[in-house]
Amino acid sequence: MRVFGGNLISLLFFLYACNLSAQEVKEPNVAGAFYPDDPRELSREIDNFLDSADPRPVEADITALICPHAGYAFSGQAAAFGYKLVKGRPYKTAVVIGPSHHLGFRGVSIYPQGSFRTPLGELEIDKDLAEKLLYKDKDIYFEPAAFEKEHSVEVQLPFLQKVFPGIKIVPIVTGNASLAACQRLAGLLKEAIGGRKDVLVIASTDMYHGYDHDQADLIDGLTLSYLEKMDAPGLYEGLEENRLQLCGGVAAVTTLIMAKDLGCDRLYILRHTNSAEVTGRKTKGTWTVGYSSCALTADRGIFMLNKDQKKRLLMIARNSIENYLNTGQMCKLSDIDPLLNKEMGSFVTLHKQGNLRGCIGSLIGRQPLCFTVRDMAVEAALNDPRFSPLTQNELEDVEIEISVLSPLKKVDSVDEIIMGTHGVLVRSGFNSGVFLPQVAVETKWSKEDFLSELCSQKAGLSRNAWKEKSTEIYIFTAEVFSEKEL
Repeated sequence: MRVFGGNLISLLFFLYACNLSAQEVKEPNVAGAFYPDDPRELSREIDNFLDSADPRPVEADITALICPHAGYAFSGQAAAFGYKLVKGRPYKTAVVIGPSHHLGFRGVSIYPQGSFRTPLGELEIDKDLAEKLLYKDKDIYFEPAAFEKEHSVEVQLPFLQKVFPGIKIVPIVTGNASLAACQRLAGLLKEAIGGRKDVLVIASTDMYHGYDHDQADLIDGLTLSYLEKMDAPGLYEGLEENRLQLCGGVAAVTTLIMAKDLGCDRLYILRHTNSAEVTGRKTKGTWTVGYSSCALTADRGIFMLNKDQKKRLLMIARNSIENYLNTGQMCKLSDIDPLLNKEMGSFVTLHKQGNLRGCIGSLIGRQPLCFTVRDMAVEAALNDPRFSPLTQNELEDVEIEISVLSPLKKVDSVDEIIMGTHGVLVRSGFNSGVFLPQVAVETKWSKEDFLSELCSQKAGLSRNAWKEKSTEIYIFTAEVFSEKEL
């Protein structure tokens, strides 16, 4: 009875605190200061940042970002690298964790309900997800004063609105917290997110703060090394000892722990700069703040090939076709790079004068990749039923493209499909069909048209078969390269 009574009192306190202290619509604190308060100007500025950002492509699932939170004139371009990378992915909720700059308190404060307003409109709080975190630990509660003047969560919101219209949020502001408290919050986040692939966690933090540009590079470089290693305990210890600097240290440490628990195995540093670099004021004694954008990812199993390995596969494809046309025999392969001996699926595509001339592949790797490429090259040249067999005279006019495939992953919703990133296989009964990721780029189809054409063109199904429960949908990624680019 004592335990039940305690839980009931906690629940009543939670409901009381939420109803009396949470504003239905939280007004912005720093619009007109950290970012424009005019909607058109703000929208245009973010568009310009996103257009200028050029993050390295990341094939893997992205669980979390680390983004800066200064005024947009200083850190907006760096932040855009993270948001540009995740644009188009199927996130429905963003958990934004930022530090408190104005209120000293213990633990973390989670805003429970209602919405946050920016000049671009309102973002609804994901109340169900927030309730899975609030008051589940003595250091996790709602302290309304933590949000009254704070900007660390707020400056992320206009970017989210531009990249993911309609996305919900869970705003979290952190105070002082032990490593154990970070671990408990990370555990609750992992449990609350569960198997959802539509939740993005954002750790909002700036880096070095001081008056020495050279020292900024040194300390930020060291801090980034701990982030890149995903060494949460080492990062926390370095921050405590002031060897490292992150104003959002609790957010970053918590996010690292949670991401590893959810299967993330890599952190990409997308962009690093500082206010001295942005403004051009690098003289000693000028106040300098560091900014970085990072992405925490879970690899989906595809390995990255270097330039020499790609060239080797393209050479195997061309030599195999030529040898078969001359002798009627498959060429023998030897001295193969160990990576090319991994069992991977692959497609070989032939183009002649810009037009498709053959494309055949194997979705599932049943033999070493180099042998799959050899066999599929010959099949694409001679046995694609849409074309007559390739002749020796045509071969010199043919450009070869290879797609190396990740393992298939079954999805429960087409919302998980990222156009231009995912290839798709549909299967219903004995009928199946596949489109490679580049089909979406080449055709510029909408997702609905892409799936409808896949069902009708490739699988021999009705155009709406992808909407039926009996149809299985699988996704995969592809590393695509061609003779033209290499």
